[in-house]
Amino acid sequence: MTKILLIRHGETAWNAVRRLQGHTDIPLNEEGERQAVALARALAAEPLDAIISSDLGRALQTAQAAAAHHPHLPLHTDPGLRERGYGAFEGLLYTEIAERYPIEFAEWQARDVDAVMPAGDRVAESFRQFYQRCQDGIARWSERYPQQSILIVAHGGVLECAYRAARGLSIDGPRDFQVKNASINRFVFNKGVLSLEQWGEVAHLSTSLDDIV
Repeated sequence: MTKILLIRHGETAWNAVRRLQGHTDIPLNEEGERQAVALARALAAEPLDAIISSDLGRALQTAQAAAAHHPHLPLHTDPGLRERGYGAFEGLLYTEIAERYPIEFAEWQARDVDAVMPAGDRVAESFRQFYQRCQDGIARWSERYPQQSILIVAHGGVLECAYRAARGLSIDGPRDFQVKNASINRFVFNKGVLSLEQWGEVAHLSTSLDDIV
């Protein structure tokens, strides 16, 4: 059994305006940096054996804040834990995607799990491909640290996939649950099965920056 704390990175400027990021490497904004500090403080006394992060900057910045309180731990980066690749959709507002790519946008909103966005400068993945990548990544790190506790910092889509897997939800159903920036989410991986213990813990984010620093 492996205990997993699965974290979505802090807020970015693109998150704030609903501009699609995907594999585009966007840093945390000021609020995201505050969230990362608050998260790190909340996890300072957490017994951990390793910290793993997506290699994208917004996740790595969040992970590094937590790692500062656990300087003895290894900090791994893994491109397999990146957000879904959205191809030509990346960098666009949702309204812009709907205007430029109405057919593909409609498929995306209808949760066609095998639909792939138009190719762009970056990879485009179907949701089914992305879901499998996420499950493989979480399983790989869980199996590397059996009987231990790990912190994984990734992205909203990765957390969505983990939630669906742990709750036994269909991958083509609507997302009727929130995935909050810098929230703490607790899972257990046991004999190849992911289960959910706690979801969406955000009390730590109500602390003011003055209280933190």
